[in-house]
Amino acid sequence: MGKGRMGNWADRGGRAVATARRVAMQAARQAVERTEPIRASALRSAERAWREYGRPYGARYGRRYAYAPTRWVVGVAAGSGLVLAVVSIAAAGPWQGGQRVSERALATGRPVAAAHPGGRPSAPKPAGPAWHDAADVLAPAGGSGTLPTASGLGGALAGPMGVPVLGHVTASVVDVSDGRTLYSSGADQAQEPASTNKIATATAALSLLGPDHRFTTEVVGDAATGLTLVGGGDPTLTASSGHDSLTALAAATAAALRAAQASPSAATGTSAKASTTASPSGGGHQRIQLHYDISLFSEPALHPIGVNGNIALVQALTADEGRLDPTSTEDAPRYSDPAAHAADVFAAALAADGVDVDTSPSQATAPANATQLAQVQSGPLSDIVERMLTNSDNDIAETLGHAVALASGKSATFTNAGAAVTARLAGLGIQLGSTHLADSSGLSPADGIPAAVLTQLLVLDASPAHPELRSVVSGLPIAGFTGTLDNRYGGDGSEAGLGIVRAKTGSLTSVNTLAGLVVDRSGRLLAFAFMSKGDGGQDAVRAALDVLASRLATCGCG
Repeated sequence: MGKGRMGNWADRGGRAVATARRVAMQAARQAVERTEPIRASALRSAERAWREYGRPYGARYGRRYAYAPTRWVVGVAAGSGLVLAVVSIAAAGPWQGGQRVSERALATGRPVAAAHPGGRPSAPKPAGPAWHDAADVLAPAGGSGTLPTASGLGGALAGPMGVPVLGHVTASVVDVSDGRTLYSSGADQAQEPASTNKIATATAALSLLGPDHRFTTEVVGDAATGLTLVGGGDPTLTASSGHDSLTALAAATAAALRAAQASPSAATGTSAKASTTASPSGGGHQRIQLHYDISLFSEPALHPIGVNGNIALVQALTADEGRLDPTSTEDAPRYSDPAAHAADVFAAALAADGVDVDTSPSQATAPANATQLAQVQSGPLSDIVERMLTNSDNDIAETLGHAVALASGKSATFTNAGAAVTARLAGLGIQLGSTHLADSSGLSPADGIPAAVLTQLLVLDASPAHPELRSVVSGLPIAGFTGTLDNRYGGDGSEAGLGIVRAKTGSLTSVNTLAGLVVDRSGRLLAFAFMSKGDGGQDAVRAALDVLASRLATCGCG
């Protein structure tokens, strides 16, 4: 009976090996069905993996595994899984800014560890269709490949550009290596950019503030004279999650108050006599007064389009972008006064940390030269820009526009933000033409940007001469995978752009835009902008824009 049962396990071991091969091949075939251009590469990779690893190791160890004791099998499986996880994490590197370090290195063209340890050379690339092999997608794109001709691109785009659903459409396609215009149709006409406006905002902010800039939210004052929560224009500040949350700031403030009470003479700006009149823990002393300061940004805080679920009041102090539900996205209900709500959250957190504080804070400007008790800082601007572009975050965009205005010596208003952004772009050499900006997010129908300006910006952002702008490129959504393009590029005529197109989307009533980068069939990196205004259904117009970008991917029109 025991022998028969072991024979049964041997059969199961053999079936497991066969099943593993079948699952691997099935996954490859499913990928092939989704995207024709990588068919040959996917099948070659799956077959090669089976020949090199599956067959020899399966035959050698399958029977030994089948007859092994149960606890030995469990131990080997657990140990192998742990080793695989550790090796995978070590190879990919730590998580930074929404991606693994190795992923960021590949995106910026920095060298990474060899794909074949021990110096084993890469297998020769097998012959296949004139398309990108899977590994080629990870290589830095540059000026290699055949430069498309104007006539070739014109022929490739003529049909898709004439689709009635697009209405009035303008377009610009340029070579990223030198900015040369390869295709132009009404490219100098200012069109409503919708959220492609964020490319301009991001470029101006990164160039003026720097990719390492961080926004600071601080608490100043002392227990005797009162505390002031000072908004620093951090658009990513949260109520309770992360090191840069109001909860974390409250904990740091409570700790500073306790330290000052324990050693009053050592607390800068707080005398021993003053510290006896107020105590962080109460105990018969007067309650600590709390104010909040939002004077960094000027009025009006209401966006020019009015009350809208796509954006909160633009104030120097907000938590979770003023959303009633911090997990909500896009069109979401907002607090009528996000700054007041954030101050209330901070007061409650202070009280929870044992500070006897006024839980109904009032708005006031912080005293000049007040002593800082505690602070929290946002992540670097490069990470914030990536988040803004990937998710098309309007709140971040308007806050960055206000920051650009401040850095330009202007007060932080919507009007000044638009003027400061355009001034900065002009200083970078962008030929703005008829560009005019009423905001920094693209929500305003009064915005106007020509397609040729968007492609100029993308060429600048992708330039090796401007590494400080790199997060504009790395923040662009990837077709079919991330951000506002995660559910696109699955329709007829657009599959070729899947994973190849990286672009910022834009959508308003009767307006749809798409601007980004694509590597064409010959390996040439192109920047493009397609801008549509018409009465077509939004889904149909988006699909038509996706087809246009995909035509660039398949063209190779040398």
